[in-house]
Amino acid sequence: MLQIVPIPQAPQHRGAWQALFQGYGDFYKRPMTAEIFDTVWAWLNDPAHEVEGVLAVLHGRPVGLAHFRRMPRPLYGAEVGFLDDLFVDPETRGHRVGERLIAHVADVARTRGWATVRWLTADNNYRARTLYDRVGAKSHFNLYELIP
Repeated sequence: MLQIVPIPQAPQHRGAWQALFQGYGDFYKRPMTAEIFDTVWAWLNDPAHEVEGVLAVLHGRPVGLAHFRRMPRPLYGAEVGFLDDLFVDPETRGHRVGERLIAHVADVARTRGWATVRWLTADNNYRARTLYDRVGAKSHFNLYELIP
């Protein structure tokens, strides 16, 4: 049975979380370091930090993660949710784990009064986009980055 477990309630799964997060970094070709893992794990376990995380646990083994947070949306004068990271172990894909993780974030959004949840993905992330097209609507915005 698949369970969605808040990361602060799952300290025993640090190693599995790190392996999943490494897989996420590998997919996006983002070098991961011990410092990144330690920083993000500390954020996820700090109730005062806005980044939150959950693990999808199947038969006692974490098989997916989601990191999310509130995001002010000034044009609407409201807060919305932002799904920063979503990753499912490749061996478990096709079993609706990602869908369950997104549904959990949607439940959090409803509870907190967030009108929407937003996220980004790479244009070539075709498998994930199949899920995203099923559970959400693609916006018409383009993403830009500035490196100061």
